[in-house]
Amino acid sequence: MNGVAPVYAPSPRGALGALGVLATVIRRDLLLALRRKSEVLTSLFFFVIVVSLFPLGIGPEMALLRTIAPGVLWVAALLAAMLSLNRLFASDYADGTLEQMVLSPAPLGLLVIGKIMAHWLVSGLPLVLIAPVLGLQYDLAPRPLAVLILSLLIGTPLLSLIGAIGASLTLGVRGGGVLLSLLTLPLYIPALIFGAGAVEADISGLGAAGHLSLLAGLLALAGFFAPWATTAGLRIALE
Repeated sequence: MNGVAPVYAPSPRGALGALGVLATVIRRDLLLALRRKSEVLTSLFFFVIVVSLFPLGIGPEMALLRTIAPGVLWVAALLAAMLSLNRLFASDYADGTLEQMVLSPAPLGLLVIGKIMAHWLVSGLPLVLIAPVLGLQYDLAPRPLAVLILSLLIGTPLLSLIGAIGASLTLGVRGGGVLLSLLTLPLYIPALIFGAGAVEADISGLGAAGHLSLLAGLLALAGFFAPWATTAGLRIALE
């Protein structure tokens, strides 16, 4: 089963037990990701290529590049995150591992949280780390770059949480990739607005605190509801 032992986590007892379950799931998914490096790098290369094409197409107009930088970087990150959603549960569903996770003594919601965290570490965190380098192409000053990193650091986990809901609802559905995009893209719009808006507000001198606070509020809301909704979607897919 994917060459890695499935998760047979013991029933968690207290915080230490829950952390052990999360660590087991995250470690397993990271090992699987290392064995499928091409799939992992696809999203990162897509992000780099999309962001790098705009300066080449627009030309060396620095004022214009600084204006469009937040929107371009955030749209590219959003689309790159969507590319990796199909593999969040698909392989586990195909080889029967997902059914074993449902039957595990550990709560399915806890296992789902671990898989979402692993997905962000593989697909979201690399985007955050490389964004400052790409931002230099748009002549962004250090402070807007810092705001960009912070907005992506808050926003990319939000994209993974929302995407997990869509991935669970389209699991096993023919043409699920297109349907997944149609489901998740409207839900990504608030993250896009507040994430790009934080950088734009900082550039204009209005301050990014308001946008970042709203983005963090969305992350907290999604962190509470998304695992529950994803768990329900997975149970429906397995019925």
